[in-house]
Amino acid sequence: MAISISAVLLLLILAVIFVRNGALKMSHAVVCALLGFYLSSTSMAPTIQEGLTATADIVSRLDP
Repeated sequence: MAISISAVLLLLILAVIFVRNGALKMSHAVVCALLGFYLSSTSMAPTIQEGLTATADIVSRLDP
């Protein structure tokens, strides 16, 4: 649960930065958000969740 909240916050912060810099238009951000909602209701959702969890595990094991 904490990993998904962290990923959502990171993606939200990146989207806000991109919208403010003009690199991402608001319509593009809405389309990306809708795509995320649709993907979460498909059979690909567990695979995406496992991939994010594995990536978070790898990143958490890195030593600076």
